[in-house]
Amino acid sequence: MRIRSLGVIDDAVVELSPGFTAVTGETGAGKTMVVTSLGLLLGGRADPALVRIGAKSAVVEGRVTIGPKAPAAVRAEEAGAELDDGALLISRTLSAEGRSRAHLGGRSVPVGLLGELADDLVAVHGQTDQQGLLRPARQRQALDRYAGDAVAVPLAKYTSAHKRLRAVATELEELTTRARERSQEADLLRFGLEEIAAAEPQPGEDTELAAEAERLGHAEALASAATAAHAALAGNPEDPEGIDGTTLVAGAHRALDSVRSHDQELSALADRLGEIGILMGDVAGELASYADGLDADPLRLAAVEERRAALNHLTRKYGQDIAGVLAWAEESAARLSELDGDDDRIGELTAERDALRAELGDLAQALTDARTASAKRFADAVTAELAELAMPHARVSVQIRQTEVADETDGIEVGGRAVAYGPAGADEVELLLAPHPGTPPRPIAKGASGGELSRVMLAVEVVFAGSDPVPTYLFDEVDAGVGGKAAVEVGRRLARLARSAQVVVVTHLPQVAAFADRQLLVEKTHDGSVTRSGVTVLEGEERVRELSRMLAGQEDSETARAHAEELLETARTSR
Repeated sequence: MRIRSLGVIDDAVVELSPGFTAVTGETGAGKTMVVTSLGLLLGGRADPALVRIGAKSAVVEGRVTIGPKAPAAVRAEEAGAELDDGALLISRTLSAEGRSRAHLGGRSVPVGLLGELADDLVAVHGQTDQQGLLRPARQRQALDRYAGDAVAVPLAKYTSAHKRLRAVATELEELTTRARERSQEADLLRFGLEEIAAAEPQPGEDTELAAEAERLGHAEALASAATAAHAALAGNPEDPEGIDGTTLVAGAHRALDSVRSHDQELSALADRLGEIGILMGDVAGELASYADGLDADPLRLAAVEERRAALNHLTRKYGQDIAGVLAWAEESAARLSELDGDDDRIGELTAERDALRAELGDLAQALTDARTASAKRFADAVTAELAELAMPHARVSVQIRQTEVADETDGIEVGGRAVAYGPAGADEVELLLAPHPGTPPRPIAKGASGGELSRVMLAVEVVFAGSDPVPTYLFDEVDAGVGGKAAVEVGRRLARLARSAQVVVVTHLPQVAAFADRQLLVEKTHDGSVTRSGVTVLEGEERVRELSRMLAGQEDSETARAHAEELLETARTSR
């Protein structure tokens, strides 16, 4: 990795060994920035506070060697990245303003893609993970992860059924607790539908009745106007001497028609007068029919107004007009059908809930069986690791239990008992430790001293590392609280793990660092104004000096140097 302007590191290159690399240095020198840099390359959260003061941005670049068919390589190529002679180039840039950019194989990619690759590239184990492992829920997750498909397959089925049960229970509770409100709503809808059905409104009926009422209310005036208009067009039979419009137009047409052959323009005008005469005749006939058919019927007008009043009653309650009333009726009928079907729906949901609870009971039992089988192997593996870590008499066991509930409706039936359950089953998982023969097993948080707890946690992490299909493991000061002979055993165990994977350890222990294939020193220098950190590969005399400093705080002490050389020789011969 190359790290620039990140925290206390100005510009440094971190060369990790294919085997076991130890990262050492004084407290505050920037060892944590090495871990942070790796986290950024793997899609970790970008905090602008990490950018070095005075710099515009921080940059971390990494070169990861992977096989062409490795899952990370396949996923990277799908995203358009290119492998450089079997290596994948990753970079992450973080600006002081908080913007973050990622590049993979020469291609700009979303930061989330780096997170997807992380699970296939590096497993990070740190002190935060140790504290998390003290919680029973985290211990259950750890056991499930160790068990693999034996637990993952039934757990996936259980999770799906549990999610469906929650949805069914929520809907069922809503239907049953709101029964009164739904009944009141149904009564109101039913009353409205009955009122509309009794009136039998027709589409557009309100508009038609309004027009008819207007006509009937002004029947005499309309008849008088139609009669007068007819007389003006066709003449009044009671006044034979009167002049009417039709006669005048006919006379004008005859006058032009006699000379039309002499001029085309005048002929066209004659044709238009002929058309006017025909149109006036038609209008006069229709006016006569209209006047004859118009009847001022008070009874019909009263009937129309009564019907309009009935329709207005509906529009005041259910819609702006009859079209709105009919639309309300259609929607309400559908809603009423839904409400009336609630009883049937409650029965269906109750049956489905009971079936799901029974299914969950069977799946929870399958989970318990799988976890129990894996727990024995897991405990034996951790116990074996503890023997390698200078705790030969310690025994780790895994307790799997369920909590019974008094009310069967609050639990599911597992093994003939009603027990509490959750999204991951009915099991409560807890790691127990008996550090010495004759001592009863106790939860690891209570049954181990600080140094013992660190070794237990390291043993658990190593067991995980052996079951994880990732090529690189990063241990961030998981050896805290360990010293003396136990520290030597920690170093030896990590060296053995490095035979099959790349191991990177950030450590304060010289006993651990001595077992590394490569030791990196993170140190700060002061130029009067800016603190810069560099990362140096230690070899020969430099490595002896650093181990001496870690042992006694005196890198020039002959006693410390002799002890450092002895540690290196012990590590070399006992790996």
